[in-house]
Amino acid sequence: MSLQLKPSLTYRDLLMLYLKPQWKRATLMAGLLLGSIILQLANPQILRQFIDSALQGADITPLMLAGVLFVGLSIGNQLLIVWNTYISENVAWTATNQLRTDLVRHCLQLDLAFHKSRTAGELIERIDGDVNTLASFFSQAIVNLLGNCLLIIGVLLLLFREQWLVGISISLFALLGLFILIRVRTIAVPYWIKSREKDAEFFGFLGEQLAGTEDLRANGATGYVLRRFYQILRGWLPVNVRASLAGYSTWSSTLLLFGFGNALALGISIYLWGQKALSPGSVYLIFYYTNLLSAPLEQIRTQLQQLQEAGAGIERIKQLLEVQPTILDGDGPLLPTGALSVEMHNLTFGYTPEEPVLHSLNIKLPAGRILGVLGRTGSGKTTLARLLLRLYEIQHGELLLAGIPIQQTRLHDLRQHIGMVTQDVQLFHASVRANLTYFQDDISDEQIIEVLKTLGLSNWYHSLPSGLDTILGSEGEGLSAGEAQLLALTRVFLRDPGLIIMDEASSRLDPATEQLLEQAINTLLAERTGIVIAHRLATIQRADDILIIEDGHILEYGPRQQLASDSTSHFYQLLQTGLEEVLA
Repeated sequence: MSLQLKPSLTYRDLLMLYLKPQWKRATLMAGLLLGSIILQLANPQILRQFIDSALQGADITPLMLAGVLFVGLSIGNQLLIVWNTYISENVAWTATNQLRTDLVRHCLQLDLAFHKSRTAGELIERIDGDVNTLASFFSQAIVNLLGNCLLIIGVLLLLFREQWLVGISISLFALLGLFILIRVRTIAVPYWIKSREKDAEFFGFLGEQLAGTEDLRANGATGYVLRRFYQILRGWLPVNVRASLAGYSTWSSTLLLFGFGNALALGISIYLWGQKALSPGSVYLIFYYTNLLSAPLEQIRTQLQQLQEAGAGIERIKQLLEVQPTILDGDGPLLPTGALSVEMHNLTFGYTPEEPVLHSLNIKLPAGRILGVLGRTGSGKTTLARLLLRLYEIQHGELLLAGIPIQQTRLHDLRQHIGMVTQDVQLFHASVRANLTYFQDDISDEQIIEVLKTLGLSNWYHSLPSGLDTILGSEGEGLSAGEAQLLALTRVFLRDPGLIIMDEASSRLDPATEQLLEQAINTLLAERTGIVIAHRLATIQRADDILIIEDGHILEYGPRQQLASDSTSHFYQLLQTGLEEVLA
């Protein structure tokens, strides 16, 4: 990560990580706020002087000057506020966008098991929705909280300067108010956390159902979706109501404080005026300052509520950061270039340790040979491919690539040396070029076109309306299954890996498209090690060795020609019976 996000994240950590790089703008924001505070404290002094001078029958000229000065300072204060708001919003967007980037990077490093257990909508809500609650925290909450504390201190000092009894009374009021606000600050945090969790549940469900709209409508499941949608909304409402009520507790506390503060200021001012200890202008000054004191208290209440919401967001971000990848970079040597050998010694794996999917596999595939893997659906063929890519970690036994234990490999190096093509090709709403290179800028158009020519795909390339700039629709909309597979093969060839895994890549293609793909696959597998997972007989004709898996156990393993000529072998029976029928 570019910034050291950690599970023990605190308010201070966030400020140091995301505001420290913007210290110049943050300093300017603080300076503008300080200037606004000074103007707010100065303007009542002008009003006091104006009132006393007017009651004493002063000339019109100084009164006019005082009025102009008051208006000028008020306009200057508003300009400072606007400028401060502009700067603070820029600071907030910069900080939150960097935080989103770091959270996305963290999620991309997490194990496949993490992503399988969560919907895309839930992760979107975690990365975007929770971070949105921190925007005010970065832009205004902390700086304004400090600024309002300074404003309160300034008001109290000026009230002490005016009359010590007033200063003591209003100071006690301010201390009582802050004490009450601080005491109720933590009430809403657990409720906001539950509210954010309901947000994630709702958006996760919504994203999942919208992605499956075609199947839902075709199979008449829209009624279930609407009913489930209604149930989630019904569960969401009371959680949000409780969160809002808890947040409003600070608001109601502030209203009571305002009423008490105004009554206190009026009562003391009337008493002191009656004792001839204050002038009419001073009475107004005390009342004005007390009202001015109420404003920062109200803003502190709002900022504390924002901190509560930010606290809920931080808690959920911490929960996400607490999930750490279990598959880490090894410290072994880099994998060699060229074809890779594959060895498995008593390899056992299960998605849960109590229920193994693969049992004690022993395989030795020399570099440059092709292994055909057969088995019924659910026998463990795809799981084997995932282990070779270290999408999951083996639990028992040993898996070696080019003689190097897979746990010692570095993840980036491993996945540069292994290419995988499946029947479900992930495509992006982007150009053909971007889809072929996975958005890498260091691969030239000439390289791409040369690979397409090598794989016998020149005609397909020339059929593209805008060449490599042709934009693919969402999820490859407008492409046939065969064209999508062609893209997947080209991707792998551009990386030039030493081990190719074909996971039923041509299982859904028509014969003509499959023949074109077979020619491309032959070129792709030349001088490389290959593992071909198949349901169809034609797909494994190129295999040197055959592995048949049944319920995670090796049913048969050996050279293809030897097994095909042995009438007692299971592979021989498959050839006689028809592979497609037996393994369906």
